[in-house]
Amino acid sequence: MRTATLGPAERAGALARMAERELDVLVIGGGVVGAGTALDAVTRGLSTGLVEARDWASGTSSRSSKLIHGGLRYLEMLDFALVREALKERGLLLERIAPHLVKPVPFLYPLQHKGWERWYAGTGVAMYDAMSISSGHGRGLPAHRHLSRSGALRVAPCLKKDALVGALQYYDAQMDDARYVATIVRTASAYGASVANRARVVGFLREGERVVGARVQDVEAGGEYEVRARQIVNATGVWTDDTQGLINERGQFHVRASKGIHLVVPKDRIHSTTGLILRTEKSVLFVIPWGRHWIVGTTDTDWDLDKAHPAASSADIDYLLEHVNAVLSTPLTRDDVEGVYAGLRPLLAGESDATSKLSREHTVAHPVPGLVVVAGGKYTTYRVMAKDAVDEAVHGLDQRVADCVTEDIPLVGAEGYKALWNARAHIAARTGLHVARIEHLLNRYGSLAEEVLALITDDPSLGAPLAAADDYLRAEVVYACTHEGARHLDDVLTRRTRISIETFDRGTRSAREVAELMAPPLGWDQDQVDREIEHYEKRVEAERESQRQPDDLTADAARLGAPDIVPR
Repeated sequence: MRTATLGPAERAGALARMAERELDVLVIGGGVVGAGTALDAVTRGLSTGLVEARDWASGTSSRSSKLIHGGLRYLEMLDFALVREALKERGLLLERIAPHLVKPVPFLYPLQHKGWERWYAGTGVAMYDAMSISSGHGRGLPAHRHLSRSGALRVAPCLKKDALVGALQYYDAQMDDARYVATIVRTASAYGASVANRARVVGFLREGERVVGARVQDVEAGGEYEVRARQIVNATGVWTDDTQGLINERGQFHVRASKGIHLVVPKDRIHSTTGLILRTEKSVLFVIPWGRHWIVGTTDTDWDLDKAHPAASSADIDYLLEHVNAVLSTPLTRDDVEGVYAGLRPLLAGESDATSKLSREHTVAHPVPGLVVVAGGKYTTYRVMAKDAVDEAVHGLDQRVADCVTEDIPLVGAEGYKALWNARAHIAARTGLHVARIEHLLNRYGSLAEEVLALITDDPSLGAPLAAADDYLRAEVVYACTHEGARHLDDVLTRRTRISIETFDRGTRSAREVAELMAPPLGWDQDQVDREIEHYEKRVEAERESQRQPDDLTADAARLGAPDIVPR
């Protein structure tokens, strides 16, 4: 297996290789499903390419609730197959595929009615645990437990006493969604896939009815490549219909976008040792532990405006604050909100007008020869979606191809992670870093943390934390550019780290320090450094302005006030 390095030279080489010879499979879309599809294809022995128009996970896959979960509420809809499938995947990710990235997280479900609700909700959670264990991959999480009101208030003192009569506590799992996608991409690259972000498909190549390749524009360096492939997989999520439009084919299904927004608040604003799950009239509301912060979300509303930069309106923010404050003894205010982010769920259109009732299951289709489309689904089941997409593509290859093996393929950084975790005190002593820093690195990079530490050995100044975002070391910025495919300031502040939502300044105070660290590995001159900072500041101001607007239409207009691409 090759090294999993995604620097500028590797990106240029990948584009050149894709244009040199016909691939077996070209995947369009660098979100979790596209990345997973590329990994599935290359580990079956297929020559594979992956292109993404912007940055890895820059769409839906960096703006989720950051949960790996079975979908407890789908039990209420009697969708047992979806829950069983998701629980199996949750167990695989926790135990085998990505134990360095996917971690258990507790949730408290407050009960508001005596008697029947404890029986009803308790039956559901017990079934959830039983289905997890029966999958063969669920023994790593604690079982649920019933709590009295006083017991619930001991673990979550933040709750109003009159907001509950008791509670249930159960476990799910969480991850950093953007980091997870970048790690899948690096794993696919390590097995031989050619991968390139900032590479936009602008058209398809056809021979008669058959799709035989794609025209790929290098958004960074300019120029256009013809990439020929025996099968192409369209894994572009909420952009599925747009991509299909390039061949004048909408396909056999339609994808609708549902907007979900999240708020990030400091840890000290909510006094609790557990996450919370609350019912609303439309869906459920999560309060999710996130390092030194909480994530509060989400909403579920139809969205038909700009897909690249969905905007959170003032009404969205007020909705979340109102619902979470209904149970908190000390209410949250706008001043408590550090960060806000909005994402779009790709939902398969159904008969219902309400997006919350559209299907979270996925569909794979072969609308024209040479082109496979995969859409729908949920983050947790990305690997199953990828398997189904490659299975469909294989039908068009007219050759014998190995079965899917990704159930047994750990992501890079997983191998050796547990041994290094056990040795974290020794690593701290060896490197001179605090053990908490070593834990931070291991939980972000797994065994690849040694590569980050090697940067610090070569340049001890990189072992210092960023001045205005001290959760992160300066070395992590450099590593994002040399190993993780970061090309712009926004990539690092928004996705390789989460500084853009974890600081009240939204990353503007860190912008110059980060840009100057990125300049040497990316070959930027001072003019480019200044342009990157200006572009980022305009983006933050446009987002802040959108969050002051009363509705989606005005919020979208305000967000579009910032340029989309950093000028060269």
